Amino acid sequence: MKLLYIIILHKATIFAKYNKYVLRISLTLHIFKIKKQLNKKIMNTKESEGFYKLSFLQRVGFGSGDFAQNLIFQTVMQYVSFFFGTIAGLPKSAVALLVFIPPVINIFMSMWFGTFVDKHNPKLGKYRSYLLFGGIPLMAFAVLCFYDGFHGSIVYYFTTYIVMCLLYTIVSLPYGALFASLTRDGREMDKLTSVRMLLANLGGLTIAFGVPTMVAYFSPTNTIKGEGDAQAWFYTMCILAVLGVFLLIFCFSQSKERVIEKAEKAAKLKASDMWNELVQNKPLRIVALFIFTAFAMMSIYNAVGAYYTTYFLGAEELTGWFQGVGFLPAFLFLPFIPAIKKAIGKKQMFIGFLVVAIVGMALLYIVSAFEALRSTWLIMVAQFIKSTGIIVATGYMWALVPEVISYGEWKTGKRMPGAINAIIGIVFQLGMAIGLFFPNMLLGLVGFDKTDVTPLALQGILWLVAVIPAILLFVLIFIMSKYELTDEKIDMINKEIEERNSK
Repeated sequence: MKLLYIIILHKATIFAKYNKYVLRISLTLHIFKIKKQLNKKIMNTKESEGFYKLSFLQRVGFGSGDFAQNLIFQTVMQYVSFFFGTIAGLPKSAVALLVFIPPVINIFMSMWFGTFVDKHNPKLGKYRSYLLFGGIPLMAFAVLCFYDGFHGSIVYYFTTYIVMCLLYTIVSLPYGALFASLTRDGREMDKLTSVRMLLANLGGLTIAFGVPTMVAYFSPTNTIKGEGDAQAWFYTMCILAVLGVFLLIFCFSQSKERVIEKAEKAAKLKASDMWNELVQNKPLRIVALFIFTAFAMMSIYNAVGAYYTTYFLGAEELTGWFQGVGFLPAFLFLPFIPAIKKAIGKKQMFIGFLVVAIVGMALLYIVSAFEALRSTWLIMVAQFIKSTGIIVATGYMWALVPEVISYGEWKTGKRMPGAINAIIGIVFQLGMAIGLFFPNMLLGLVGFDKTDVTPLALQGILWLVAVIPAILLFVLIFIMSKYELTDEKIDMINKEIEERNSK
């Protein structure tokens, strides 16, 4: 009996211990479940306040819009001056005016269109609908710009180029506003910026390397500069245009507008609000000046890239490689932008990479100016270093636009992404116009003639590809030193806006 009592007592003790552990595990699981539900509730609340999370597919989908637009933009930056001056048979003075006047006309279009976009709500989306409405005609006119059926006709090329520039604004201006409408979350914006700039540079690489390769393939003489190569340029642009249309449709399908102004408030916006915003929004003025200078700088050296390889180096076959190497750093550095920015700070990241670009420009000038150092691999190394700095700095500058939009909303109570992107569109097109105008005028002044290239003309090309852009890089460093919106301040601004809107 005593033995039975001991056995029962032992079993009871084990059972009690077992129940204790079961109770503890059960309690732990219950607490974990409550925490999970609480975190989900907090996350949903945060998302309801505008801090939305974006999936990888959404980031890639939105970035495909940058890829598509760069098929046009980079073609204009890198090859339109070369095509008009060597294939279409236009004089240098005419080319200079042609690339300058349409963007200036487009400034007036942007002034009206920015407010129009903010005030209207098309059925297919406030901003994303223009990817379809403007995107398909844009691709068609890009092809027409490279059609040589009216050889030497200034009227034809002026008309097609002006229309293409206007259509580019109809796509790019709402696209910039769409970027700011996806989320207020700064960390999500950093990730999205990295992905979209990767895809933008993939588009640039496609143009830099793909255009001369495809043109040479379609050319009967395997060249890119002969008068008989016009049809090869046309075929190349047809292929790029079809690709661009598919990319814009994909971008449309994956983009969801979430952070937008209420319809009743948007209806009260006026065109004059855009200029009031520029006056009251100091960070906007700094970003606008930075973008203007950046595009002037990039347009100058991109416009003469083909001249540099074809005439300065005398190696036409290097054109695609030289331009293409300029986009490779994007795939190595852009994915790490959020980590780099977190480690050293936003302003320091900009200034650091701009200094890297200056070093690359100096090296490019030295190895080009001294024939004893002029080797293909050194030129490519210099191009890679220069492009590393420029790609990171000019790539991340687009992440500043949503910041100045939020700052303007915080200060004035009006959210105007369309109007602010109109201002950005005006300055970048004006910068690009000046950047494309200047090389053509300088090449004309130094007497560039493709049949007889003088030493003075070669020096003009070298200054355009290395010296003048380096000077503008110093200007960019000074401009960025004045930017004062930190990540912490932007987070505070966005939280205050959402608290104000929820009342």
